[in-house]
Amino acid sequence: MQNAKHADDLQYPAFPSGSDGFVRVRGARENNLRNVNVDVPRDSIVAFTGVSGSGKSSLAFGTIYAEAQRRYFESVAPYARRLIQQGHNPKVELISGLPPAVALQQRRGAPSSRSTVGTVTTLSNSLRMLFSRAGTYPAGSSQLDSDAFSPNTAAGACRDCHGLGAAHTVTESSLVPDPSLSIRDGAIAAWPGAWQGKNLRDILTHLGYDVDVPWRKLPKKHRDWILFTEEHPVVEIIPQRDRVAKPYKGRFWSARSYVLHTLADSQSASMRERVLAYMESGPCPRCVGTGLTPAALGVTFAGRTIADLNRLPMVELAEILRPTAELNDAAVASRTQLSGESNEVAVAITRDLLHRVRVLLDLGLGYLALGRATPTLSPGEMQRLRIATQLRSGLFGVIYVLDEPSAGLHPADAEPLLEVLEQLKSSGNSVFVVEHNMDVVRRADWLVDVGPRAGEGGGEVLYSGPVEGLAGIEASVTRPFLFNNGGRATGAGTGPVRVPKEWLELNGIRRHNLRGLDARFPLGVLTAVTGVSGSGKSTLVGKVLGEVVGAGLQNTVAEPEEAADPLALGSVAGNHRIDRLVTVDQKPIGRTPRSNLATYTGLFDAVRKVFAATEQAKVRGFAAGRFSFNVAGGRCETCQGEGFVAVELLFLPGSYGPCPECGGSRYNPETLEVEYRGRTIAEVLAMTVDAAAGFLGDVPAAARSLKSLQDVGLGYLRLGQPATELSGGEAQRIKLATELQRAQRGHTLYLLDEPTTGLHPADVKLLMTQLHGLVDAGNSVVVVEHEMAVVAGADWVIDLGPSGGEKGGRIMATGTPAAVAASRTSRTAPYLSAALRGDHQRIPRQISI
Repeated sequence: MQNAKHADDLQYPAFPSGSDGFVRVRGARENNLRNVNVDVPRDSIVAFTGVSGSGKSSLAFGTIYAEAQRRYFESVAPYARRLIQQGHNPKVELISGLPPAVALQQRRGAPSSRSTVGTVTTLSNSLRMLFSRAGTYPAGSSQLDSDAFSPNTAAGACRDCHGLGAAHTVTESSLVPDPSLSIRDGAIAAWPGAWQGKNLRDILTHLGYDVDVPWRKLPKKHRDWILFTEEHPVVEIIPQRDRVAKPYKGRFWSARSYVLHTLADSQSASMRERVLAYMESGPCPRCVGTGLTPAALGVTFAGRTIADLNRLPMVELAEILRPTAELNDAAVASRTQLSGESNEVAVAITRDLLHRVRVLLDLGLGYLALGRATPTLSPGEMQRLRIATQLRSGLFGVIYVLDEPSAGLHPADAEPLLEVLEQLKSSGNSVFVVEHNMDVVRRADWLVDVGPRAGEGGGEVLYSGPVEGLAGIEASVTRPFLFNNGGRATGAGTGPVRVPKEWLELNGIRRHNLRGLDARFPLGVLTAVTGVSGSGKSTLVGKVLGEVVGAGLQNTVAEPEEAADPLALGSVAGNHRIDRLVTVDQKPIGRTPRSNLATYTGLFDAVRKVFAATEQAKVRGFAAGRFSFNVAGGRCETCQGEGFVAVELLFLPGSYGPCPECGGSRYNPETLEVEYRGRTIAEVLAMTVDAAAGFLGDVPAAARSLKSLQDVGLGYLRLGQPATELSGGEAQRIKLATELQRAQRGHTLYLLDEPTTGLHPADVKLLMTQLHGLVDAGNSVVVVEHEMAVVAGADWVIDLGPSGGEKGGRIMATGTPAAVAASRTSRTAPYLSAALRGDHQRIPRQISI
């Protein structure tokens, strides 16, 4: 490979004096690594770069961190090892000079509604202890354990709402929307229709209730019993609708009982959705939305309940804690005191809390409250919360291995993060970051570039040394983006800048931190919505715009979300110009190894049909279902089609290996006797997308899917690669590729939430080419984005701010990229201006607004 420095030939330049220690890796063969040898300095910030799938994570996490973890577990007692989730033993010959390591990896999946800022950061634990041991109790009450102040425990959860803070109830008005109707005419709308509804009416008639008078004229006592009784009387009914009357025993269900029973027990999503419309949701009246018991709410600190403190922004919480934390003459703690706010326990806990809250304030998260539910947080906010939790532990002499710490962060938010990384290094630690953000890479002391391509085309260390040295490595895909402004054209379209002619207008938007916002989205162009983390971008695009447009369309491609804050909207104009809505996010494409790239895209259906059409399959009577590893018949029953078996080794790491029966193929021997062009179904699943594109090029359905996957830069993935092994960025591109293989008819609105997260700039160029192609086909694309090269290449920009949380939710600038870059009020403007100029110089952190 021209000008590539292979691992065995690398000459490592002398590192500045005082940092002569190296972590030396020899013979790394994890995943696609090709017997890699590399030396990286300790006490430095080291950036691992390369295209997605090149092997950089396999080197940083799968090899270096995994070996550090393995060595740590060797020092732990065998019994204790059973209680700790252990990683795998890396495939490497030797690693020397390796200190203990701490990893911060990206987390996949959606958090639950019970997860909050306080639980993620563990600050809630300390706050509960503060109220338990140092709160002010009502006279005559006993001291509560800390669990009593948590809505997620049996001791602290409100008895009515079970700690959720929200009550879902039915009322007469929700069950009977039109009281002028009689029961026979359908007054009780929540009841089922057809025979079941007539059965309930017949039972009421037998019980003596009048089903023919308007509902409002029934006595209240009768109305309440019909709607809310818990009784289930059984009566004999003689139907009058058939020629032959057949008596039967009918059981009565009140309207409320029917709704609750359907929600709890029905397997039909449509039935549950139907009855949910007859329920009213709101704060629980017993706990006033706090989720806590009256006993917990009776305890105060600084005159406030724990629910009050959970609602405060952390910047205000810090001011409430500070007076106690600064006490110098604290009293001795005693359980007999009604108030412990000035004792030594209160001082110790508040000092610890204040120290940990300051970490979050330094990362620009002071506007968040501890009680803020994590499903309402942006990806950038979640990323910084995890960083704050892990990185300020006061450790010395360790390696922090970070997985794209700048992912989901606006450039203005990345600045304080870089300061934290510098502080970690100055405190005597090593910082290894797997990173695609070139601004972060430029700030590193040392760079390890892995490549040159992805999958089988990668796995080599092309360069290891100071950042500026990569300029001489022509084989590096990273080099042009780091030095030669290769990223300037990242968002470039295929033609001239498009001028908006039609608009979708939303007025009076109210949800989360959007308060009376008016927003105009141009149609037929590529629009980038940007702004600092937490400014309201994802709410505006993913929740408001997606919900409003999707509500009027039947052909919507989007995943249902948990119930959110209700949307209030003034007016909508222009949505009739959209025929279809597609929402593409980073949620996993499957939660088990059985889901993979081939099954999600529909490619596997075409492959199975090809095998079923062979003469060998026809002779044996094998249909397409025989070649599925998810059903009995063709799969290996020992591993049930998973291809591997897990062996629990108690205090040693669990062993995951190929199934001894099928050797990891997933299929039984009879199925593997069938071949297509000399390959078995298992061998086809083991192919990469690039390899399969040639092998299945004359199978139209398969070829379309494979071409779409290649177009978004996923040619390195294996067809049968489990969904659990895919990153969020890979999952999002698979979803996009699935849409790209459809025939483009125009008038579709595509919504994407940070599509470039986790992508190398070279992969971003491939992705953006496809998005511009969608627009050229007559569609509209709206992306929530932090990558300034992408924003610079968009046709239109909507910038939110000025800050996050309650200080956000406003449109600061809108227009072409050049117009937004010239704004004096936008925090995005200086970074966007630099991207338009191709200027990679560091932008000052402090920006006046």
